[in-house]
Amino acid sequence: MRTAERLLLALNRLFPLPVHPFNLQNDGQKTYAQWQYEKGRDTVQFFLDRYTLDDMFRGKLVCDIGCGAGGKSLYYASLGAKHVTGLDVLEKYGPQATALAEQLDLADRFTFLCRDAADTGLPAESFDAIVMNDAMEHVSDPAGVLRECARLLRPGGRLYANFPPYYHPYGAHLSDRIGVPWVQLFFSEKTLIPVYERLCRDLPDGRERIQFRISRDEKGEKYFSYINKMTLRRFRAIREAAPLRTEYYREVPLRPFLTPLAKCPGLREAFVKMAVCVFVKDK
Repeated sequence: MRTAERLLLALNRLFPLPVHPFNLQNDGQKTYAQWQYEKGRDTVQFFLDRYTLDDMFRGKLVCDIGCGAGGKSLYYASLGAKHVTGLDVLEKYGPQATALAEQLDLADRFTFLCRDAADTGLPAESFDAIVMNDAMEHVSDPAGVLRECARLLRPGGRLYANFPPYYHPYGAHLSDRIGVPWVQLFFSEKTLIPVYERLCRDLPDGRERIQFRISRDEKGEKYFSYINKMTLRRFRAIREAAPLRTEYYREVPLRPFLTPLAKCPGLREAFVKMAVCVFVKDK
C-alpha cells in the first residue's frame, strides 16, 4: 500500500461519515427511494426565493433527469404535477421507484425510464418543466443534455438545474465511505480509487458501489466515471453556449458567514455549496 493511501485511511478515521442513503439502505433504515422522497423539498429549496412550488409543478408535465430510485420524482408528483417522467441510466432503480409509487398511490402519475439524458428518444416538446437535481455533475455530455432538454421542453418551459461544484467539500461524491472534506483537493485519483475500493470491500453492496463509480479508460487505467468534475467555471461556459436562455442564476455559499470566500475568484469553487440555474425555452 502506498504512503498516500495509508495517510488517507488514517485521516478518514478522524472524520465521521455524512448521512448517506446507500448506508441507510444497507442498515435497513430506509430504501434509497424513501430517503429521496423524504428529502424532496431539499431538491427544490434553492429555487423557492424566485419560484413557488406551484410555478414549478402544479398541473405540469415534468421530467426528472437523474431521478435515481424515483423518490424525488414522486415528491414532485405529490405537489400536483400532472405527470412526472423519471429518467436514470441505472435500470435497477426501476422496481424500487415503481414500488414506492404504488405505496404512495401515485403510480398513475409517474413513469420510470432507463434512458441516456442526452438522447432520450422521447417526442419533442413533451414537457412543461425539467428538473436536474444533483445531476449536472454526473452526465457524461452536459452540453448534449442541455440540447436534449431544449428539444424536450415546450415553448415557455423551464429547466431547473442545481449541483454542488466539484471542489465542494464533498464534491467528489465519495462521502458514503470517505468523510474527509475536500479530499479531492489533497489526494489524486491514483490514491482515492484504491482507498475507496478498500473501504467498500466488506460491504454487502461493495462490489456494486465500485462498479457504479469506477471504470477503465481505453488504456486500461481506472478512473471515476460516475462524475464529470463539473466546476463553476466550466458550467458558465456550458451555460453561455446552451440553446436555452438563462432566466435565473445564483451561487449559494457553504454557510452565510462564508459568503465573502464564496465570492472570491480564487476560492469560490471550494466555498460554494450549490450552483442554481433556471433555463427557459423562449416562446
